[in-house]
Amino acid sequence: MKIGEAQQIYREQVKEYRAQRSAIAKQLKDVRSRMEHFPGRQEEYASEAATLELTLNALDEKETEYQEYLDRLAQQYCAYWNATVADQQADAAAEYAEDVAKMMEVARRIMKGGIVPAQDEKKLMEYSFEMYQTAKNIGSLAQREKKEKYKSLWKEEEEKEYDDPQEAAENGTAPAGAPDVVDVADTMASAVESK
Repeated sequence: MKIGEAQQIYREQVKEYRAQRSAIAKQLKDVRSRMEHFPGRQEEYASEAATLELTLNALDEKETEYQEYLDRLAQQYCAYWNATVADQQADAAAEYAEDVAKMMEVARRIMKGGIVPAQDEKKLMEYSFEMYQTAKNIGSLAQREKKEKYKSLWKEEEEKEYDDPQEAAENGTAPAGAPDVVDVADTMASAVESK
């Protein structure tokens, strides 16, 4: 099962259990209030209160189980998200390092008095105008009989497609050990039966 699907299923379960738990808690409060106001029927109300408390405990237990699994899903989601972002950052850092190395090479070629393509000079100028000026000044002093002509260091670069971190996280595999999805009514019925 995918993390996104599992999160949706278990969030809905927790929501249903909380709603039912709230209704049962209200019923329990009403029964306890009746116990105080009608002392003659205390035994009848005590039995009903005990049943409601057992039901509340069963709902709490199952809700806690679902919430713990949702927490595990959230951790797994973050792990997938972070891994995707880390890959993107590693690629960006590698590209940056490669571009800086190319800038240094363009500057070196200009300093030696070589002829570099205009686009390479422009990239160097945009990267660091001071470095460009220094390279041009040193290059103009270079006494060479024949100036070496260089090809561009940059080729047609393709835009790399990156995974969307949210999509990668939602499509990641949910951790094992998912609790069984049990309808609220079934949990309530099993609590009453165990009484």
